[in-house]
Amino acid sequence: MKKFIVGTAMALVLSTAAHAETVGVSMSKFDDNFLTVLRNGMQNYSKTLSGVTLQVEDAQNDVAKQQSQIQNFIASKVDAIIVNPVDTDATAAMSKIAAEAGVPLVYVNREPVNVDSLPDKQAFVASNEQESGTLETKEICRLLGGKGKAVVLMGELSNQAARMRTKDVHDVVATDDCKGIEIVEEQTANWSRTEGSDLMTNWLSSGIEFDAVISNNDEMAIGAIQALKAAGKDLSKIVIGGVDATQDALAAMQAGDLDVTVFQDAAGQGKGALDAALKLAKGEKVEKKVYIPFQLVTPENVKDFVAKN
Repeated sequence: MKKFIVGTAMALVLSTAAHAETVGVSMSKFDDNFLTVLRNGMQNYSKTLSGVTLQVEDAQNDVAKQQSQIQNFIASKVDAIIVNPVDTDATAAMSKIAAEAGVPLVYVNREPVNVDSLPDKQAFVASNEQESGTLETKEICRLLGGKGKAVVLMGELSNQAARMRTKDVHDVVATDDCKGIEIVEEQTANWSRTEGSDLMTNWLSSGIEFDAVISNNDEMAIGAIQALKAAGKDLSKIVIGGVDATQDALAAMQAGDLDVTVFQDAAGQGKGALDAALKLAKGEKVEKKVYIPFQLVTPENVKDFVAKN
């Protein structure tokens, strides 16, 4: 009987070990509100899964550091890797490293430049950026009545999301309903609240006049709001939009400062990326592109949105 019990215990240990999986996660940077929600969502979800361990690293917005982290994950024999790319134009090299090592790799949130030619056992989980900038700009166009002057705050130009959201703005403004809108300034503020504030201060100092602020993300929009308030501008006469529906953005909307945001489910993307990585590690098939839907948030539905989320 004792031998049977010992044997059963050993079998359970071996079974648990066989199902234990370690996933290396390289985030472009920890110091970002949206990416923090994504990272926390992934980590919280991993705690609900038996035998799953995450090894999360901060690339500190350094491409070389991120590539080194991927190599270290491979050397430590992780079962899969999740990458939130620092530079989406540098992903082909990362894919090659992981593919040659036979380690599954999932890109999350930022679309890799090689998304249409990912090797086997690699995938991309995010939201379709064509929806985000389109939803934002269409709503701003509606609020402007299809005419007026607008400034555009762009994210880091090394990121596909910034380029796509900016293209969305121009595509919407080119439509018949919105062609009365003139873009008078368009510059990058690198996703940063501080840089968004500084850029807006410079525009105001230059005497630039506008009716709307179209921002690639909420952080830059909030920075613009801070600068406009500091300059004594009447925010009720300026339409301001962003993307992400962060907690700070929702608070700004409820305070009457932000007019439009687009919910990008950061936690959902984190969960989706981890699910994809674990499936690939088990040899299961995963779609090359997995999209989590966006949702428009306005002052009319923000209370219901907050209550549900």
